Amino acid sequence: MPFIPHTEQDIKEMLAVIGETSIEALFDEIDDHLKIKKPLSLPPQLTEMELSRFMQERAQKDLAGLCYIGAGAYEHHIPAAVFDIASRGEWMTAYTPYQAEASQGTLQLLFEYQTMMSSLMSLDSSNASLYDGASALAEAILMAVRLSKQNQLSRIFIPRTVHPHYRDVVRAITQQQGIELVEVPYDVKTGQISVTELKTLAKEGMTALVIPQPNFFGILEEVDLLTDWAHAAKAKVIAVVNPMAMALLKPPGQWGTMGADIACGEGQPLGVPLASGGPYYGFLCCKQEWIRQLPGRVVGRTIDLSGKPGFVLTLQAREQHIRRAKATSNICTNQGWLVTASVIYMSLLGPNGLRQAALTSHHHTSLLRESLATIKGVRIPFQAPFFHELVVQFDLPVDVVLTELMRYHIQAGFNLRKTYPELGEALLICVTETKSPDDLQVLAKSLCDVLKKCVAVVSAADHSGSQ
Repeated sequence: MPFIPHTEQDIKEMLAVIGETSIEALFDEIDDHLKIKKPLSLPPQLTEMELSRFMQERAQKDLAGLCYIGAGAYEHHIPAAVFDIASRGEWMTAYTPYQAEASQGTLQLLFEYQTMMSSLMSLDSSNASLYDGASALAEAILMAVRLSKQNQLSRIFIPRTVHPHYRDVVRAITQQQGIELVEVPYDVKTGQISVTELKTLAKEGMTALVIPQPNFFGILEEVDLLTDWAHAAKAKVIAVVNPMAMALLKPPGQWGTMGADIACGEGQPLGVPLASGGPYYGFLCCKQEWIRQLPGRVVGRTIDLSGKPGFVLTLQAREQHIRRAKATSNICTNQGWLVTASVIYMSLLGPNGLRQAALTSHHHTSLLRESLATIKGVRIPFQAPFFHELVVQFDLPVDVVLTELMRYHIQAGFNLRKTYPELGEALLICVTETKSPDDLQVLAKSLCDVLKKCVAVVSAADHSGSQ
């Protein structure tokens, strides 16, 4: 564990130099109501050996189980070599690569990442990554607005089938910038964007259409139809996609007649492990003609005075990101270490390996869908093509179902009750290549047992009440 070298005397002397009396005074800008008033429930002061033992004992209480939660963060197999390489000191301690002569390794890796993402999305250009998928979508929307400034229109059509957290972030970032977000409903039978509603809403004009692929329900959208329709309306097309799915499905650059203008999303499926909410990274790609409006860093390959190849930050001056409101973007960094892991991951798997992981994920989801469809009390509401997630509905409260399945050491999925209340007691289940057919049978059998048990309890309670 990290060693903290500061003694009490060291702390007093440092505080005296800056004219403060306590460490708490350094955080006086935090409102009192946000501070914890009561002592934390922590064990007494321990030695390093005692603390290590304490943490090991606590870790043993964590129960291993099967996780079927997706909803934007996915459990894929990551070869051990990925983080053996990414954890080398030259990658973990690499500094901001503004000094190209001292950062050729980092810059080359970022260039390779950009090349891989451009190829995966079938688009011309990629930046060196952004914070996460949600902020990448927000940046893509701001980019589309800048590209459409000539028509003085800032109406972005964003479907309800886009990840609800992404929509929250987009709303927070764009609400003060005069951008109107128009929510597009989904078809209750297919779970896809309602084209009828979309055409009605678009009568007042449109700057850009966001197309998720797959959407938050795991459903595949009619991307060719939607892309051509949006371009016919003189609007930009923003694809927000799962990069793993793009190894199997038609990539954004090939959608419709002209392809999507911008593609973005979350890079976590490409070799980044689940880690209690992050950190993850966002990717952003576009057509060559829009690259001047591409936010974040861009790395290029060039030739030095001696004719030797080299890599540099290009197209965008550093000042472009620090001029506040006049800047193309206020994001001037990237998630370099996670991108390093993704480059290693994609290099190890290659195109065929990525496709196989995506294909296996889809196949296993199909097997689970068939099993669940035979269970009494389970409904599958959307009848449309899907990737590796599916929505199921229950007659019983989904919270109860999830709690009971935890007794079987199964995290069964993402509860849709809060984000999509109109779906009733609904659950979003994700399956990747990490789940075997036996694992799928365990989930199906456990769910069947839980539903029978809960129905029996409810029936007994009703019978008792009637007496």
